[in-house]
Amino acid sequence: MPESSSVTTSTNGAVAVIRFNRPDKLNAFDESQRTAFRYAAERVNSNDDIRVVILTGEGRAFSAGADLTELMPDDLDVEEGLIQSYKPALMAITEAPKPWISAINGAAAGIGSAFAMACDLTVMGKGAYIYQAFSAIGLIPDGGATWHLAHTVGRKRAYELIALGTKLGAQDCLSLGLCNKVVNDDELLEQSMLLAQQLCQKAPLSLRYAKEALNQAMHSDLSQTINHEAKLQNICAHSNDAKEGSRAFLAKRPAKFTGS
Repeated sequence: MPESSSVTTSTNGAVAVIRFNRPDKLNAFDESQRTAFRYAAERVNSNDDIRVVILTGEGRAFSAGADLTELMPDDLDVEEGLIQSYKPALMAITEAPKPWISAINGAAAGIGSAFAMACDLTVMGKGAYIYQAFSAIGLIPDGGATWHLAHTVGRKRAYELIALGTKLGAQDCLSLGLCNKVVNDDELLEQSMLLAQQLCQKAPLSLRYAKEALNQAMHSDLSQTINHEAKLQNICAHSNDAKEGSRAFLAKRPAKFTGS
């Protein structure tokens, strides 16, 4: 499938930048953007030369959510659509064998916020915000937004944000743990790229399995978590990167990791 104009991908060394590219619609999701994103995510995730992915939006917004102007049949099965269309795209971020960074410019609203929160790290421009507008249109958050909010800010605060439809500005997101860094709007991509390049200097297997361990820990008790960490640590300990890391440490030189 050729790249769609509704989602673009560029590379800078070992960093891929995926952009939602419907700026006239504030990057709201229609069928073409949903399909194009899944293809782009699959492509960067399977490319071992790409170590980090940045996800952002073209223009004034990260994503305004679902495109409410998209024509929908009266008998549309919303449940099936969310599970068949959106869930694979969102899980492609969560289950990716490499870190994803959301660089939020402007609004990350509705299911657009779910894509932002699914990423492993988040950088926000000062003017950016996360917004759950569903209660104003008789709907509820979807795409895993309730899971991310409840796990990050707590159930009561999450319900308040959802029920009242509060816009969470960048500084509030930073205070609540929904983002890692707030930067000037005009420096968003530059600062996100610097963060990505820092990650590129780390051992790819370490980043991959630390992500997997954290994902598993969200659903496990302490005993299960220790067991899963031990399994992943065994993989890392026998890797070439672990050997290179030890040699570099002893030689007092930067390590050259290969991801093997």
